[in-house]
Amino acid sequence: MDTQTHEGHHGHAHKPREPNVHHAPPTEAAAPGTVYTCPMHPEIRQDQPGNCPKCGMTLEPVLPSLDEEENPELSDFKRRFWWTLPLTAVVTVLAMFGHSLGWFDMAKQSWVELVLTLPIVLWAGAPFFVRGAQSVVNRSPNMWTLISLGTGAAFVYSVVATVAPQVFPASFVSMGRVAVYFEAAAVIISLTLLGQMLELKARSQTSAAIKSLLGLAPKTARRIEPDGSEADVPLSHVHVGDLLRVRPGEKVPVDGVVVEGSSALDESMLTGEPLPVTKRAGDKLIGATMNTSGALVMRAEHVGSATVLSQIVQMVAMAQRSRAPMQRMADTVAGYFVVGVVGIALLTFFGWGLLGPEPGWVYGLINAVAVLIIACPCALGLATPMSIMVATGRGATSGVLFRDAAAIENLRKIDTLIVDKTGTLTEGRPTFERAVAADDATEDEVLRLAASLDQGSEHPLAAAIVAAAKQRGLGLDKPEQFDSESGIGVRGTVAGKALALGNTALMEQLGVDVSALASQAEALRAQGASVMHLAVDLKLYGLLAVSDPIKATTPDALASLRKAGLRVVMATGDGLTTARAVGQRLGIDEVHGEVKPADKLKLVEKLQSEGRVVAMVGDGINDAPALARADVGIAMGTGTDVAMNSAQLTLVKGDLRGIATARALSVATVANMKQNLGFAFVYNALGVPLAAGLLYPFTGWLLSPMIAALAMSLSSASVITNALRLRKADTGPD
Repeated sequence: MDTQTHEGHHGHAHKPREPNVHHAPPTEAAAPGTVYTCPMHPEIRQDQPGNCPKCGMTLEPVLPSLDEEENPELSDFKRRFWWTLPLTAVVTVLAMFGHSLGWFDMAKQSWVELVLTLPIVLWAGAPFFVRGAQSVVNRSPNMWTLISLGTGAAFVYSVVATVAPQVFPASFVSMGRVAVYFEAAAVIISLTLLGQMLELKARSQTSAAIKSLLGLAPKTARRIEPDGSEADVPLSHVHVGDLLRVRPGEKVPVDGVVVEGSSALDESMLTGEPLPVTKRAGDKLIGATMNTSGALVMRAEHVGSATVLSQIVQMVAMAQRSRAPMQRMADTVAGYFVVGVVGIALLTFFGWGLLGPEPGWVYGLINAVAVLIIACPCALGLATPMSIMVATGRGATSGVLFRDAAAIENLRKIDTLIVDKTGTLTEGRPTFERAVAADDATEDEVLRLAASLDQGSEHPLAAAIVAAAKQRGLGLDKPEQFDSESGIGVRGTVAGKALALGNTALMEQLGVDVSALASQAEALRAQGASVMHLAVDLKLYGLLAVSDPIKATTPDALASLRKAGLRVVMATGDGLTTARAVGQRLGIDEVHGEVKPADKLKLVEKLQSEGRVVAMVGDGINDAPALARADVGIAMGTGTDVAMNSAQLTLVKGDLRGIATARALSVATVANMKQNLGFAFVYNALGVPLAAGLLYPFTGWLLSPMIAALAMSLSSASVITNALRLRKADTGPD
C-alpha cells in the first residue's frame, strides 16, 4: 500500500504495519469440535461422522489430526473385504468350474453358492445398499444407486432362480438348472470394496500437506514464571503476554515478539525463504519456526487458532474444500447421468430380452447389471476435488495460499498485473540513505542534529533517521522544544539551536534558501529517495535522504512475470518523480503516481473494460477495494489482515516470485482437472456401450459385470493417482 506523499517525511501518512498477520477464516472452519464434510460436496457439513446425503461418500474431518489413526471406514472395508474374499473365491470357482468338477449336482450347487454369497451381500455389501437406499430417499442418484441396483438385481434374480426355478421359462435352464449369477454379485462387491480401499488410501495422501503443517508446531513451551522460575508447559497452556524462553535448536512455540537476546531464525517451513533471518529485541517471531543459534526470550502475542500457522492450516483446509467452477459442470452432468444410465440399463434388459439370441433375458440381465456397474460416476465426482486438494497443499508448502478453488482456476487467465510499490516492490521499511552537508557542516553532524530533533516523532521516516544515528554511535541531545508542522515537517530547539526539518514547503514558509543544494536534492529524488532539508537558525544546514529499498527478489520476479506474457503496471501513492525512478530501475514503463485508493479501483475497472484480465497485488488497507475488484486479488503476507481478507491469493513471505509459482501451479492444476474429467467422460462413453452389448453383433464382445466392477474401481483410483502428480508439478523456483 502507498499513500500520497510529499518530500518531507511528515507529509507521508504511512499505514500502521503489523507483519505476518493472517486473517481469520470464517467461523465455521474454526468452530470448536470436529467438523465433517464430503470430499465431493464441501457444502455438506456436520458435527458428527456419517455419509453424504448427496453422493453417499463417508464424511471426513475438515481438518485432519496428527493423532488420528487409520481412517475408520478404511479399517471397516478392509475387515469386510478380507473376511469375505475366501467366500468370493470359492463362489467364483464353483461358478466357473463346478460343472466339470462334479462336486455337486447343479441344482445343489446353486444352494451352496447362495449360502456362501449371503454373508458377502448382506454383510460385506451392506454399506453399499444402505447408501443406495439413502440416494433414493434423498432423491440424489449417485454411484451407490447404480451399484446397489446392479448387485441387488443379480443377487435377487439368482435367489429366485435357486428357490423357485419353476417360475422361469425353459429357455432359462442351462446344464440342469436355471442359470444363477451369485458370483457376479459377490465379485462386484469384493471388487468395489477393493476399489474403495484404494480410493480411501489415496485420498488420505491429499491431506499430507495439512498434516505436515500441523506437525511443525512444538508440543510444549518453556514458560518463565513471575518469580523467575521456568517450566515446560503444554502449548495449550500458553497465554497472551506469557514470557517464553526459546533455546538454540528449539522451535518458537507461538507468535510473539523478542524481548531479550538475538538469533538467526529458520522460517523456511512457513515462508519458503531459504536463508535464516536475524531477530533482535522488538522483532516479530512466527510460531513453529526454528531457532538456530542464540537464546531468546519472547512475549507471546498470538496463541491457539490466532497464530500464523493455525490460520494458514485453516485457510488451506477451506481452499481444499471449496468447489471449482469447473466442478459445477461435472455435478450437473453426473446428476442427469445416473438417471440416464438406469434408463440405458432398462433398454439393455428389454432389448436383449425381446430381440437378442437365446437366452435373451439372461443376456439382458447380465448386460444391464454391467451397464449399471461400469457407469458409476465416482471418477467424475472425484475429478476436480482431488486436484484442488493436492494443489492447495502444494501451494501452501511453497508459501502460496489460495483462498478457494476459483482462484486456482482464474489465476492462469490473468494478462495484466497491477502492483503497489511500498511493501510490494519495496521492503516497506524506510532506510536512511545519506546526508549532504552545506557549507562547513559535516554529514555526521547533519544526521546527529536531525536525529536529535526526530526523537520526538513517531513517524517511520523519523525512526529510520534516529536508528541510523544510533548505529553510527552519534550522541543525541534531547529536544528542548518540539512541534510538528502538519504535512510538511517538524521544528524544535536542540542544544539552544532552532532546528527545522522538512520539505521545501516548510523551508519556504520559514524563508530558508535551499538553492545551494537544489541539484543534489533533485538527484536524490531521481534515485527514488525522499529528501528532507535541515535548517539551523533559519539557515540551510544540509539534506537527508531516506529511501525504501527495492526487495532483492523483485527484479527476478518481474522478469519471470514478463516472460510469462504479463503486462506489469505500477500504481502507487508516492510522488510521481519517486515512482518513476523506481519504475525505471525495475523496467516498468507504465507508472501511475500520487494514486489514491479510489484511483486504484478505477484503474482496475478501466483495464477490465478494455478486456484485460487483471490481478492486483497489494499489502495495505487502501489496496483492499482494488484487491476485491480485480479478477484475482493477491495480498502480500507481510501486509495487513484487511488486504488479505480482500484477496484470493496470499504470498506468505511477501515475495513476488510467488505469483509465478502460483500461476504455474494454476496452469498445472487446471490441466490436471481437464485430464481427470476427460478420462471420466471417455471412460463412461466407451464403457457403457460395450457393457450394453452394442458391439456384440459386430465383434461378439460382451463385458462381464465382474470386469465392469474392476474397471469402475480402477477408474476412481486412476483419477486420484493423476491428481497426486501435482505434488511434483514443475512450478519454477519457489
